[in-house]
Amino acid sequence: MRHFPPHRIVCLTEETVETLYLLGEQNRIVGVSGYAVRPPQVRREKPRVSAFVSADIPKILALEPELVLAFSDLQAGIVADLVRAGVDVHVFNQRDIAGILAMIRTLGALVGAAERAEDLAQGFERRLATIAATPRPSPRPRVYFEEWDDPLISGIGWVSELIEIAGGADVFPELRSRQAAKDRIVSAEMVREAAPDVILASWCGKKVVPARIRARDGWSAIPAVRDDRIVEIKSTIILQPGPAALTDGLDAILQALWGERK
Repeated sequence: MRHFPPHRIVCLTEETVETLYLLGEQNRIVGVSGYAVRPPQVRREKPRVSAFVSADIPKILALEPELVLAFSDLQAGIVADLVRAGVDVHVFNQRDIAGILAMIRTLGALVGAAERAEDLAQGFERRLATIAATPRPSPRPRVYFEEWDDPLISGIGWVSELIEIAGGADVFPELRSRQAAKDRIVSAEMVREAAPDVILASWCGKKVVPARIRARDGWSAIPAVRDDRIVEIKSTIILQPGPAALTDGLDAILQALWGERK
């Protein structure tokens, strides 16, 4: 890295973009993922250089980044190309709330804004603790979170934790620690037997069709289907492991479970 803090940063996923804006360090960003939509002005202000598992390597190199921020093994191919081209890369791998908070603090340190990052992370921690401590009626509503519809995939770690903070009970808590989506595949029968009171769905960037969920074989007897409690949560606010999930994503879960508006 030529400078510290790095002057020119490319972000290959959305959550590092949002975090840098929240830290007031957005001027360092010279390129972003096509999925970056938070804050809204990022669409106007920053050139898009990547999807999720593919990227325009020549376009990234032309931006002369001093640091590229990536996420997870799914971007390993892009990362390898950039490393071979001599670019410094930091790959985050957070899959739970503790990991999201650690990402915020680490990113703050990387851009020389450790104190602001600590304040930001502590603010999120206080908010989560306050919501978790709010008294709720018993029993907790049983929640099935559907991350994909074919095959059926249940929610990743931070989503499961947010459901519990919001006062719900994840019907598949044993799957939350499995990083790979293929390891969180569930059968239609498993969901039927779990009998969730609420179904939250976020089909990873594709519009959720509740009628298709209702029409699944034998699902009409599931309480969530019977009581018409199938709620879409936009993937931009729940499936990004960053500030969006801890704020608007959690608020959407609270709204779906309790009708609360923040």
